[in-house]
Amino acid sequence: MTDKGKMRGGSTLAARRWKSFRRNRRGFYSLILFSILFVLSMFAELISNDKPFLVRYEGKYYFPIFKAYPETVFDGDFDSETDYRDEYILSRLRAGDNAVIFPVNPHSYNSINLSLDQPVPSQPTRDNLMGTDDRGRDVLARLIYGFRLSVLFGFALTIIGTLLGIIAGAVQGYFGGKIDIFFQRFIEIWGAMPELYLLIIFASIFKPSVLLLLILLSMFGWMGLSDYVRAEFLKGRNMEYVKAAKALGVGNLTIMYRHLLPNGMTPVITFLPFRMSGSILALTSLDFLGLGVPPATPSLGELLAQGKANIDAWWLSISTFVVLVGTLVLLIFIGEALREAFDPRRY
Repeated sequence: MTDKGKMRGGSTLAARRWKSFRRNRRGFYSLILFSILFVLSMFAELISNDKPFLVRYEGKYYFPIFKAYPETVFDGDFDSETDYRDEYILSRLRAGDNAVIFPVNPHSYNSINLSLDQPVPSQPTRDNLMGTDDRGRDVLARLIYGFRLSVLFGFALTIIGTLLGIIAGAVQGYFGGKIDIFFQRFIEIWGAMPELYLLIIFASIFKPSVLLLLILLSMFGWMGLSDYVRAEFLKGRNMEYVKAAKALGVGNLTIMYRHLLPNGMTPVITFLPFRMSGSILALTSLDFLGLGVPPATPSLGELLAQGKANIDAWWLSISTFVVLVGTLVLLIFIGEALREAFDPRRY
């Protein structure tokens, strides 16, 4: 078959898969909704922030959300960055012809509401639509930033684990023999290591950070996928077209990349949403146990832990539960639609 015919056949198969995915309305609309939420969360600073978009003061325009201004610019007393929630500063910014425009939710994930008239965690009010946590921070802001962190962490962990799993599985399946046996014994030993205990040990030695957590989870997150890739390469390495490519002198890397890998990508793609949901759930669980990101970082797991510690503060548990479960359900629906679209029995 010519290269043009292969391209036409590949594009036709991709079009069929896309049509099959779109016919699954639950998965298709879940993808659209998840994409909208993720894109909006990427602009969290423009949606939820304690700094205004625009300030018009004495005929001049300022953009505090993009640039820090000292209080002296607005006739304040200090050279430090302006606190735009301060009553005196707000009175100056709203006096006369001056004007100030805040984002939709005028709170950031780390800003504390000092004007509360009830103990924290406080119930939802007009100022804090979803209430505050036990430190007086806006729950809605922390949900928006926490959702973004969880999704980005899930993307990063999924990509790293997928790449490592593809490489390990491809080497095992293509070369086989002693290399395959060695890798299998290594995976058995490595998989038997207590991952949670290692996380506890490293959390006590090093300063908690997102990067450290990503490295530690990536060390174990590739093993499940490598088995599927290994099986596909074991099945494909004895095919006639692979033997023909070897007879023509084509290199091993070229055969693995151009001939075997495309045929072995079906389990990889179909498992991506499920792996991502598992990554988000792992981050949330570790944050809930206090082994995840630093305390000041907005996190869904940390909000769940606050809800557990403050049973009466129902807004903490319910709002976080809805965001977390909603995200996981959307990813599961997308994964089910992908699995049906890439099912070889359908074509």
